[in-house]
Amino acid sequence: MRTFRTLLWAACFAGVLTGCGSGSPGADVNNNSARGTLIDNPPLRIASLTAADFTAQLGATPSGQQLLQIAAGGAASLPCGVDFHYIQYATVGGAGEATTGSGALMVPTGTAAQCTGARPIVLYAHGTATERSYNIAAISDPANPANGESALIAAMFAAQGYIVVAPNYAGYDSSPLPYHPYLNASQQSKDMLDALAAARSALGHIFAPDSDSGKLFITGYSQGGHVAMATAQAMQAATMPYTAVAPMSGPYALAAFGDAVFFGNVNLGATVFSPMLTTSYQKAYGNIYATTTDVFSPTYATRIDSLLPSVMSLSVVFQQNLLPQTALFNSVPPSTGGAVPALDALFPTITPPTTPAAQAPLFALAFAPSNYLITNNYRLAYVADALANPDGAVPAVTTGTPAATPANTLRQAFKTNDLRGFVPTSPMLLCAGGNDPTVFYPLNTGLMATLLTAQIHKGFVTVVDVDPATSATPTGALQAGFGAAESAVSTAAYTAAVTAGASAAAAAAAAQGAVVQNYHGTLVPPFCAAAARGFFSNF
Repeated sequence: MRTFRTLLWAACFAGVLTGCGSGSPGADVNNNSARGTLIDNPPLRIASLTAADFTAQLGATPSGQQLLQIAAGGAASLPCGVDFHYIQYATVGGAGEATTGSGALMVPTGTAAQCTGARPIVLYAHGTATERSYNIAAISDPANPANGESALIAAMFAAQGYIVVAPNYAGYDSSPLPYHPYLNASQQSKDMLDALAAARSALGHIFAPDSDSGKLFITGYSQGGHVAMATAQAMQAATMPYTAVAPMSGPYALAAFGDAVFFGNVNLGATVFSPMLTTSYQKAYGNIYATTTDVFSPTYATRIDSLLPSVMSLSVVFQQNLLPQTALFNSVPPSTGGAVPALDALFPTITPPTTPAAQAPLFALAFAPSNYLITNNYRLAYVADALANPDGAVPAVTTGTPAATPANTLRQAFKTNDLRGFVPTSPMLLCAGGNDPTVFYPLNTGLMATLLTAQIHKGFVTVVDVDPATSATPTGALQAGFGAAESAVSTAAYTAAVTAGASAAAAAAAAQGAVVQNYHGTLVPPFCAAAARGFFSNF
């Protein structure tokens, strides 16, 4: 779950990396449809970068220099080179239908001790992608929307001696699945484990002689944070061992998060996440709607169940008015016409909410008198069920657990994919930024931390907030680095606004807006990735 792709890693690092690729001659094509089957073995090597080449190419751009500084931790060079392989494997869709997926297998290279031999594996889950062409293995293609995220995880993990397995997920790249099972915990954990099995079968058949040490670390950011935690949960249930897990900035308390949005606490990017969620759950469970107009306004309902992921960029989707950029709800409050006085009294106070005051401007963006996404009738029905069958965290914290018997089918789907019942049996790090406008910290990382208080006290679960403004340990190196990066974004936006003739007040608003826009997508990820790598190094 991330905001607009144009603001994310792809925008930061696109064009940073190129590499010399080579094929894998003599690959055996496996037509077995069993889950986890690697289709081509050995898989195609897309690119090969020495440590010196990787370091030099990152150092050639300001954004790459920032990534290099965080990844190398002050060292002059990354320790390992990286070979990038493209894997394709058999997996399943949201309803259990057979399909295929693709992804990246990144293998460290070089003569340093940490770059060769038996290496630990990092199984990485990426965040929300709106373009169907998303391919983490395509490091040589600066136009690919995954290029920046690929550079990030390659620099942070593969170039540090970890074998990285990173699926693109079903519904992306070469996968024939016509939709993506977005935040479907069961399917996405299967997808991750199928990619892992396929990648492991490639080791020993590729150019680099590295092997699996047996240590398995699971991590992912945003949507990938949810996927990483769901994968650890699935592995525990199947008694499959993993070494440690580090979910980052994920929507773990999905049912509480969904209720908060319908109560008017709308996160940045909600008009993108909403159709991806309803399509995913409609394909899996078949009961979210009878027709898309049951949920969505007629302006957007016609194509919405096949819109995302798209062959178009998200900016084009907005330009063509296939989705509204921010308007999730009608600014005219829903009404029962006096049939339910409590609801008629509630909705004017949450359309939009005005508290907390610091977030009121963000919430206000989600309401408009026209060209809004979700109908008043659907919002009314959803909130009515949320009041009749309340979640333990929204609108007020009680038990902290999901509603026992939600009647609304979307709320039922949220509960099915809510991860608040997960108690890890291997060490876990939770990392996020406390002021995140896209995946709210208190309702997700903070709530999970509360539910896992006993594990935190035992030192079994670690929680890191990288934002010095909200962190309990604001003087740490991660918080200092994040604060400097946030200040740089703010200062650049302020200076640009003043240069363009804006008043001081307008420039200050532009600076604040730039931080909000970049917070989840570009500011937090490298610092949480660094925290995850540091955590993994303990095992």
